[in-house]
Amino acid sequence: MPRVEPTPMPRLRLLCLLLAVGSSAFLSAAARPHIFVFLNDDLSARDVGAYGATDVRTPTFDQLAREGLTFDHAFIASPACAPSRAALLTGLTPLHNGARANHTYMRDDVSSLINRFNALGYQTAAFGKIAHGKDAPRHHFDFIDQTNLDFDAITDWLAQRDLSRPVAIFVGTNSPHVPWPAVDGYDPAAVIIPPFHIDTSDTRLFRARYYTDVTAGDTDCARTREIVNTALGSGVITVLSSDHGGQWPFGKWNLYDEGIRVPLIITWPGYIEPGTRSSAMVSWLDLLPTLLDLAGDAVPADLDGRSFAAVIKDPTTSHRDRIFTLHDNDGRANVYPMRSVRDRDWKYIRNLHPDWIQTDHSYRYRKDDAGAYFWSWEAAAATDHASSLILNRYLQRPGEELYDLAADPDELNNLAADPRYAAPLNRLRAELDRWRQTQGDDGQVKVDPWLPGQPDLLAPRSPWAPYYDGK
Repeated sequence: MPRVEPTPMPRLRLLCLLLAVGSSAFLSAAARPHIFVFLNDDLSARDVGAYGATDVRTPTFDQLAREGLTFDHAFIASPACAPSRAALLTGLTPLHNGARANHTYMRDDVSSLINRFNALGYQTAAFGKIAHGKDAPRHHFDFIDQTNLDFDAITDWLAQRDLSRPVAIFVGTNSPHVPWPAVDGYDPAAVIIPPFHIDTSDTRLFRARYYTDVTAGDTDCARTREIVNTALGSGVITVLSSDHGGQWPFGKWNLYDEGIRVPLIITWPGYIEPGTRSSAMVSWLDLLPTLLDLAGDAVPADLDGRSFAAVIKDPTTSHRDRIFTLHDNDGRANVYPMRSVRDRDWKYIRNLHPDWIQTDHSYRYRKDDAGAYFWSWEAAAATDHASSLILNRYLQRPGEELYDLAADPDELNNLAADPRYAAPLNRLRAELDRWRQTQGDDGQVKVDPWLPGQPDLLAPRSPWAPYYDGK
């Protein structure tokens, strides 16, 4: 469909709106902006063209960046599906909403922020993967379709909506979550291997399969956006993001930026200037409070998330100065509790049980459409010292990690044991201690870990375990 150019003076219009939306009474239900949120599953910011990727095709995501505001420092609260999505939909950290491990759910006494959209008069709907599993009905969307992304269902729901009320529609694709499809349109020899991965022919093959799925998710976004814009017009607030990083070593289930830094692009014709970027640090906890703020709600003060509407008004504005993240476990295949604090320049990670083995589903199950490349990693590590260092660093970690993000954005060099960096280490260590105390974080997990010297109870090539549904 033809592109509608934004109206002039977007900053002035946005300023007027933001000055006025301090009260939810400012806008009638019919005057509130339509909202469209599109979520990918397991997509690192690194792997989007708008964030610098040159070996993967993401034309829709890149077009959104040209049309709107790209956040260079957007982070999730926990690098696994269930806790990340629960944090998004409640505005509360995993420790405050109850969904700490993957495949756990928010407590019964926790309220979803979708209730607030409903109270503002919005018609709310979730298609595909938005909330996790059985949590979806508890968020009180007016309509929920958790099947694989159904474009006809989206079209039908929008056609039957109440034209007098605004829409807040959330759509989630399973891409690029494993299982990854066969390679389509990519040359494994041409993909770029991150410096913290082992470069083998199998790694390249699986990287090409992952990129094929990244592009599939981009296509899902394009098709959904066309449906939404056809039904609602071009003035929709559109949000693109992902629940955490890709299912790769040092990505998903990990607190390195590969696991916690995600794409976040917001467009709003007439209000957000095209092609702008922000270096403000924002969290997934903040996303729904921001949208509620823009819709005219008085955002509750008791949330962990807070509105960054000021950044949308002026992308040079700062927001957060710290990002805290956590991971406990994902069933029995990923039992390795860790906590982190990140500021603009430094990252501190505390591994609560460095005597345990850190693994993931890809490593332990080695499915032909997910983690079978680990066989080649072990073969390389047996004969190549550099490869052995990468694999060992992934499986066994010290109690503390410290990274100089300005000098080492890939987090390759742990400085925690270097006395020259005692000042940032002590500062961030104390900040994390204070945060854990305010969160009531006991650091306990309820699942037995894998200990050095133990046989792997979830042996490679075994069937997917019953407690893991592949999502």
